[in-house]
Amino acid sequence: MRKQITLLLLIFTGFCATAQTVNVKGVVKDSSTGDLLPGVSIIIKGTNKGTQTDFDGAYSLTNVNTGAILVFRYLGYKQNEVVVNSTTINVSLDVEAQALDEIVVIGYGTQRKKEVTGAVSVVSSATIEDLKPTRIEQALQGQVAGVNITQNSGSPAAGSNIRIRGVSTNGDSRPLIFLDGRVIEDLSVVNPSDIESINILKDAAAGIYGVRAANGVILVTTKSGRKNTDFRSTLNMSVGFQQTTREIPLLNATEYALLANEAFAANGEALPFSNISSLGQGTNWQDQVFETAPMYAIDYTLNKGTEKSTYSLGLSVLDQDGIVGGGKSNFNRRNIRFNFNTDITDNLKLSSSTIYTNTNKKNLIENTLGSVLFNAANMPPTTPVFTNGDFSQPPAIGTGIEVANPLAQISNAENRTTVNKISGSYGLNYTFLDYFSAETRFQANYAVSSAKTFNQLYNYGNGNVFNVDIPSLTDFEQSFYDYTFDTFFKYERVYNDVHDVKAMIGTSVFKTIGRFNRILTSSATGTSLSNVVTNGPVANGDGLEIFKNNNNGSNLSFDSRLLSYFARLQYGYDNKYLVSAVIRRDGSSNFGPENKFGFFPTASVGWVASEEDFLKDSETLNFLKFRASYGIIGNDRIPSFRFLSVLNGEAEYVFDDTLVQGTAIGPISNPEIKWEQQIPLDIGVDLELFNKVNITMDYFKKTTKDLLVQAQTSGIIGVSAPGSSVPVINAGTVENNGFEFSIGYKEIISDDFNFNVNYNFTTLNNEVTFVGNSTGIIEGGSFGVGQEPPSRMEAGFPIGYFYGYKTDGLFQTQAEVNAHAPQTNASPGDIRFVDVNEDGVINADDRTYIGDPIADVTMGLNFSFNYKRLDFNAYAFASIGNEIVRNYERNLPLTNRPTYYLDRWTGPGTSNSFPRVTTGATGNALFSDFYVEDGSFLRLQSVQLGYSLGNETLEKLDFDKVRFYLSASNLFTLTKYRGYDPTTSNGAPIGGGIDQGFYPNPKTFLLGINVNF
Repeated sequence: MRKQITLLLLIFTGFCATAQTVNVKGVVKDSSTGDLLPGVSIIIKGTNKGTQTDFDGAYSLTNVNTGAILVFRYLGYKQNEVVVNSTTINVSLDVEAQALDEIVVIGYGTQRKKEVTGAVSVVSSATIEDLKPTRIEQALQGQVAGVNITQNSGSPAAGSNIRIRGVSTNGDSRPLIFLDGRVIEDLSVVNPSDIESINILKDAAAGIYGVRAANGVILVTTKSGRKNTDFRSTLNMSVGFQQTTREIPLLNATEYALLANEAFAANGEALPFSNISSLGQGTNWQDQVFETAPMYAIDYTLNKGTEKSTYSLGLSVLDQDGIVGGGKSNFNRRNIRFNFNTDITDNLKLSSSTIYTNTNKKNLIENTLGSVLFNAANMPPTTPVFTNGDFSQPPAIGTGIEVANPLAQISNAENRTTVNKISGSYGLNYTFLDYFSAETRFQANYAVSSAKTFNQLYNYGNGNVFNVDIPSLTDFEQSFYDYTFDTFFKYERVYNDVHDVKAMIGTSVFKTIGRFNRILTSSATGTSLSNVVTNGPVANGDGLEIFKNNNNGSNLSFDSRLLSYFARLQYGYDNKYLVSAVIRRDGSSNFGPENKFGFFPTASVGWVASEEDFLKDSETLNFLKFRASYGIIGNDRIPSFRFLSVLNGEAEYVFDDTLVQGTAIGPISNPEIKWEQQIPLDIGVDLELFNKVNITMDYFKKTTKDLLVQAQTSGIIGVSAPGSSVPVINAGTVENNGFEFSIGYKEIISDDFNFNVNYNFTTLNNEVTFVGNSTGIIEGGSFGVGQEPPSRMEAGFPIGYFYGYKTDGLFQTQAEVNAHAPQTNASPGDIRFVDVNEDGVINADDRTYIGDPIADVTMGLNFSFNYKRLDFNAYAFASIGNEIVRNYERNLPLTNRPTYYLDRWTGPGTSNSFPRVTTGATGNALFSDFYVEDGSFLRLQSVQLGYSLGNETLEKLDFDKVRFYLSASNLFTLTKYRGYDPTTSNGAPIGGGIDQGFYPNPKTFLLGINVNF
């Protein structure tokens, strides 16, 4: 009886199963791009039954049990499992985001991240998409430990200073930048939306790129299509506005007049203002110059892939006005990018990338004495904007010859700089004999830069330095061309499944040429560049002709070349023990015959401890790798031909009682100059815990020897003659050391909610250990008018440290003045300087270390989450421990002052921080720590909230993705610094961190849309 019942149950179960089978069909797409994915494997879980998607990403399965599970697998994507509960099942696959399987670009090749033995950081396209930067550098700040970026200015398209692990030289400390394998000097030519990934090489791993890689390497890869995909396109549009982040609190007209009267009275002079009660608030010059500036960006990408080829076309437009001057400081950029890769045969592949960029920029005077913002901070508030319909002038006395009406400066600014640049990279890769490959690459850049400036007749005031007596048009054009030709051979083979051997040998040739095409100054009339009329060259106005006459046609161009040979060996045993060694022989035209070539070896090792048997099955520790690197990298970034005496200086000679313009020896030569050497050491650990937490830690030390510096010489040898300068010598050593730490945590709460948190910090200690010139000191920077340089490079101190007087409050009484070491013109209420050397007198010998422009610690915090169709991300950056020199105060009798001067000394005990006001001679304006402020800050770099339409809506619209977003960047900054922006820097290793009215980075609000077709 039991057998019969069992048989009936089996028949009934089989009948039910047969009755509940369905035919399933659908398509499989990439979740982020919407691309259809051909060749996706679909298996019914627990069976061998399955299929693959066709060329259009479609699939079908017959007789599938309801409730069965379909498993979707595709190389490079996360596996997806779906329960069968309908006849149509469309699936979107996510790109595999496991950090250990990321492909990292390491120089002339790639590696899986788990195999990398150097300090390499990666910024993905997703991060750039979140930030929506106008320049790529904005996507690096706070994202990567050890990379610090400061802006030259907050004006549209202003350049940035990128420092990787500190300031290593007093010369050119820019990192080497590659775009799809070709060298570029400036990231402004790249549309951030075109970027697939950014890889930063921070240690000896950069040595594979040789001489130009001494300051680190940034590798930018643009997007390309995928094989076997139909035409797919992406459209991104955004529009928004920018505002200043702050204004400096300045005295209003009434406050200003009261202090001015007090200053004149203190020196026994007649009061300049007799009726203060009628002045009121007066003119707020900052309100007058700052504007709400619009901006918009549009970019379109079209991708296509066949069985053998991929295509990607990108078009973009960016237009941005400035928060100072509006359209008078406008920037616009147009990009066209085309990437094409194809398999010519099974073992011969072609890759190509071409980008054309057109940029147009209008400029205002900024970040210097007499700039627009400098004048907005110093113009008297008692002066109106207009007088009798014309722009007002500052008072005839008491404001110097640099202070001018800033609105007149903006109105009269007529200039335009245009750059047209085409950049291309083209390569062939041929594989043969199973394990060998040969690759050749040709990369080139060609750019033409032209600038026109119209200086119209104008009088800004009595004796003002900006007065134009002869209206003129200056027309300048220069062209640049460079190319790099690389050829290398590779051998890659795995022996017995455990010995992974990769070897490479190659050569690289680089040449760059620049040429002056036009340097012309003409007398002109008109009111703007659009209606200017030229009247012929002014006297000595044809700069190109002057060059030709004075130099026999030479010095119109420059030519610099590099020749390199390199080899690399990489070995891995059983995915546990890793080693990489590189040797390069670099030759540079910047050095003489005896020192032209140098050998530069680098090496790195790694141990993947998590692959050992005692850790392999750990549920807590998913990955653990120890690594170390060391090497020597050369640097040749000095002006060309400084090892030779070249007749490119200027001189005047007398022939037959006639003064004749001629040539003379230019910069003093030094035939003994040789390679500057950087010696980087890195010890690091990579760790992953619980499949959720990623940690990276690095200790680094970078020593720069034989620093290429400017010698200190006597003027007797003619270094101050026109066109001449001091010789370059090898005479310095700088050390940077510190610790990098980054941690990331990701959590998937449910199908509807996930979040990520990432934090990083970097400590940095910079010290000059040797300066080999005659004085042991190199000076730089400027402060005030006519004062000694405020910055120094000197052994025992950070490079570019601030050198001036230490202060000890204010003199409160005459008794204190009398008891102190004699100080010139000192009176009660004046700054009291410290007698540092204790010689009983205050003089220049008492100047000492009073600050450091290099931050001790930088850190970044990034947070993002996705909830259903909502996404949110926020990025913050902090800099701690650096100082800034406040140098935007002109300190003349009738220039305006910040409101903190209301806390001035007016009698014993009234103030110990701000000195008395007087028109008399004092030492208060001497460079001291009174003008040095804490530049630490915390900035909310970006906040973005997005919303994506659901699948049902997308199907009706026939779109693959539609996302709307709101973003705000530079939303707020927490700092004690009282200037416009604590990120001020001109990028100079010696003389940086001095604020002369820094154009602040704007606060930006954007509304945008992302559409995938």
